[in-house]
Amino acid sequence: MIVKMAKVYIAVRSSDRDRLLDRLRDWGVVHLLPVDAAHAKADEQTLTRIDKIKRALQAISGVAPVDEPPGLSGVEAAEEILDIQRRLAERQNRLATLHHLIEQISVWGNVERASIDRLREAGVQVLFYSLPDKRAGDVRADYVQTVGSLPGKRSLVAAVMRHGSPELPEGAVEVHFPARDAPSIRAEAAQVEADRKQDLHRLAQLAHLPERMRLELSQLHEQADYMAAERGALTRDQLFALQGWAPMDTAPSLQNKLAEAGIPGVVETLEVQPGEEPPTAIHYPAWVKPIEGLFKILGTVPGYREFDVSIPFMIALPIFAAILTSDGGYGLVLLLVPLLFYRKVTRTLGAQFTHLLMVIGFTSFVWGILIGSFFGFGLDRLYKPLVTVNLGEESRTLMMRISFLIGAIHLSAAQLWQAVRLYPDLRFLNRVGWAVFIWGMLGVVHMFVLKFPMGWNTPWPYFLIAGTALAVFFWSPSWNPLKMIGLGVANFPLSMLSAFSDVISYVRLMAVGLAGSVLAVSFNNMAADAKDVWPLALAIFFLGHSLNIGLVLIALFAHGVRLNMLEFCNNLGMQWTGHPYRPFLKRTTQES
Repeated sequence: MIVKMAKVYIAVRSSDRDRLLDRLRDWGVVHLLPVDAAHAKADEQTLTRIDKIKRALQAISGVAPVDEPPGLSGVEAAEEILDIQRRLAERQNRLATLHHLIEQISVWGNVERASIDRLREAGVQVLFYSLPDKRAGDVRADYVQTVGSLPGKRSLVAAVMRHGSPELPEGAVEVHFPARDAPSIRAEAAQVEADRKQDLHRLAQLAHLPERMRLELSQLHEQADYMAAERGALTRDQLFALQGWAPMDTAPSLQNKLAEAGIPGVVETLEVQPGEEPPTAIHYPAWVKPIEGLFKILGTVPGYREFDVSIPFMIALPIFAAILTSDGGYGLVLLLVPLLFYRKVTRTLGAQFTHLLMVIGFTSFVWGILIGSFFGFGLDRLYKPLVTVNLGEESRTLMMRISFLIGAIHLSAAQLWQAVRLYPDLRFLNRVGWAVFIWGMLGVVHMFVLKFPMGWNTPWPYFLIAGTALAVFFWSPSWNPLKMIGLGVANFPLSMLSAFSDVISYVRLMAVGLAGSVLAVSFNNMAADAKDVWPLALAIFFLGHSLNIGLVLIALFAHGVRLNMLEFCNNLGMQWTGHPYRPFLKRTTQES
């Protein structure tokens, strides 16, 4: 349920500013709204430190700690981590450059420039020439050596002379020795690699400090919030005033809290006015709490005047996920892995999303029992499944009917919910009309996709007629019937096509679930074919089903979440225009 908000104004003496801000942080109920938004922020030093620690935490994630923790503060550790990250990038680029140089001068082999320089200092002339392969033996000098091959069927030849110049055949071109030789480049690359490993080792030592950095980040966030609250307030002579939002059930008590804290001041509470956009706070029932994890990942917040869709999401998403998974064994994995490795998974995904995965796992396990499928093995020898999922015509038709039926229920529920919100405005009948029309569209989908008959002996035409009449007549109720009908007719075609595409979109439940089942059976067959080499068979079984579980998780977001966020929410008229309720309070490490 979206919590009702009230606008609050708090005014105290300037001398009581710090006491008021301290108490507000303790109470943790007022979402501050700056009076002076341009100045409602922390100083650059604090913001820079926050940014450094955030980037350092991201850079250190996944690094296994070694040795003992360094004795550094959170900010010091963050600065060193970022410095190491910069050096590692530079050294990686330098290594790439050096390896490229070695490739470019590979024709020179291990010839050292220092050796050539020493020969020249001793009066021995060393010259290099490029000439056709067939003329390489025609060079006349005190000593001739073919160094290597060049592109275009040419050879690189060294000519050594104490006096005079070598005799060269036609087509010989002098080649200058490169500025650097391969041994010196390799030596530099080895040093860069050693420095890189030293940096990686130091990074692994700093990997002991994420908790210390998070604690300091929490303190910096608290400091930044305090400064933003202080600078964003109204200050006039001896007056210090704040404004913000607080839950309707707690806002009236702020005056008493102020008096109990011994702070002389005034609190005024006002109802939300038209045009104002309070922050959105949602109270989740205990059994709906897991869906909060999904909303946090998606970063979606309903507007204050929109719908709280947490309950329908919590009901529909596990059902969609179960059908998309279509395997009880995969459901057990999604249930047991988060349960057995609860602490590690919650640290990575958060408690709510971990619980959501477990709910999805349990629902998928139950659906797996109903369809008699575990890791691609059918259980039809043990009992008769309620629903059969395979490539047979009867099974595909049944699964499509189930998918379309779920779609009709889901979409019409959204329309009826809008109708309840609009009542007693006559436009609620328009929403009722679309809810009825969707059931008529279910018959149209059955006719086009499943080739089912649709005549006057079926209910579908009557649903379409009744739904159309209500949708057209009450799109924009007016005392002018021509205007009312005209606007309704103008809006109807696109909405009708949208209803058809929305219903048919739920076929993805059948398609993805069936594809996953076929893949599971295929992996089992591949493993069975390799049964003579049991380690290979076991690897195929494990890796194949692991891949399929990964695809199931992708399908959960690509299809299960989509049907809720797009099809359902579009029929509900959701815009997701809200901003979250963030009260001014003392932070914890977890909140950072």
